[in-house]
Amino acid sequence: MPDLDALKFEIQDETLGGTRIKVVGVGGGGSNAVNRMVASGVGGVEFFVMNTDAQALRTSKIVNKIALGTRITHGLGAGSDPEIGRQAALEDTDRIIEVLEGADMVFVAAGLGGGTGTGAAPVIAALAKELNALTIAVVTKPFSFEGPRRMNQAERGLAELHATVDCVISIPNDRLVDLVPAGTSFFEAFRMADDVLRQGVQGISDIITTPGLINRDFADVRAIMLGMGFAMMGTASAKGPNAAVEAAKAAIQCPLLEEGGLKGARAILLNITSSGNLSLHEMHDACKLIREATGNPDVQINFGLVPDDTLDDEVKITVIATGFQRENMQHVEPPHVSAVRSGAPKVLTPAAVPSSTLMPVTQQPFPSMQFPPGTEPMFTSVEMPGQEQYSDVTLDVEAEPETEAQPQAAEAELPPQLPPKPAPQGDDDAFSLDDLDTPAFLRRERKLFQ
Repeated sequence: MPDLDALKFEIQDETLGGTRIKVVGVGGGGSNAVNRMVASGVGGVEFFVMNTDAQALRTSKIVNKIALGTRITHGLGAGSDPEIGRQAALEDTDRIIEVLEGADMVFVAAGLGGGTGTGAAPVIAALAKELNALTIAVVTKPFSFEGPRRMNQAERGLAELHATVDCVISIPNDRLVDLVPAGTSFFEAFRMADDVLRQGVQGISDIITTPGLINRDFADVRAIMLGMGFAMMGTASAKGPNAAVEAAKAAIQCPLLEEGGLKGARAILLNITSSGNLSLHEMHDACKLIREATGNPDVQINFGLVPDDTLDDEVKITVIATGFQRENMQHVEPPHVSAVRSGAPKVLTPAAVPSSTLMPVTQQPFPSMQFPPGTEPMFTSVEMPGQEQYSDVTLDVEAEPETEAQPQAAEAELPPQLPPKPAPQGDDDAFSLDDLDTPAFLRRERKLFQ
């Protein structure tokens, strides 16, 4: 007879494992957003940052960090070139895979328009999809004053992500201009943009990790977001009478939503957090308002209710709308990657290895090389420990056409040559001018038989 107690504990352990959520901040904007998530106390998820800028990695408070493409960038960044960011991610796919393995859900957070976030984020997202994780990209688009080049690069990166992930939440930074006070500094505006990324990730992860009276779990989120293309998210709170409806109105006007709001959404995940004072009529009116905002009578609404007695008369609402279609979207092919590791080293973190292994290291010259004091050259290695050098460049060399052998001239026609000067006795490897025209292996053979 089987041991039922052992079986019970085995099932319990499996249940307590929960949904494994990983958040990867890519590039400067993504890394800043992850730093803000940690500072805000976002729980129930694992955080990672990946960047080509070694200096930015050093200043990050995140424990798990990966320097991308050190052979290509030398830890100096991607120079706002998405192709360099892409190649940097492809260089370190094995280490990225090790980070992503085992995740049920992966958020890829990035600021689009630059080099690393725009180029590396689609590669990382493609690897997450290859590992069968529900993959959601939460990205910002640059301010219009950053120029057309960055905006065009952002649109290209957005198209690549759309072709790769299950859902993309795209947040236009220009929407913040209408919401911040006139005296807001440039640095504060970018800080707010990073915080918007945090809201996008936390709004979804909290639905999964926070138990509620009407509970929404990972399966509900997956059903709403799997393969749904573009998504929008709004979050807001309100107090006082009719707080639920007021919070719903504010949520669908949230800066996380692009122009047009919820119009055209095919599915909505709605999470309401309130004290026990929320009435049935208030919740009904809030849900009705959100349904009408979509303009789609067939929209699927999946809502959860989380009680929080500390809120008193306050109501918080998070709206995640998915299934939007975008016109004039660039058609691009998703990155072609394989989620099979080829035996690269383990992920390096500051807690496990010296920080110097996260970026190019400087080495002293070999002892056998003698130089005058103060003139020793420095040799820089951009090779991560344990990695091998590979080249994906193939040279197709065509064989030269064979020519008919020309008859050799008679020895009498050759110009006279001086006899070779004998090498000093006892030095088998002595240098001779005659050796310059003789291959090494022939010189060796000649000396053996002399």
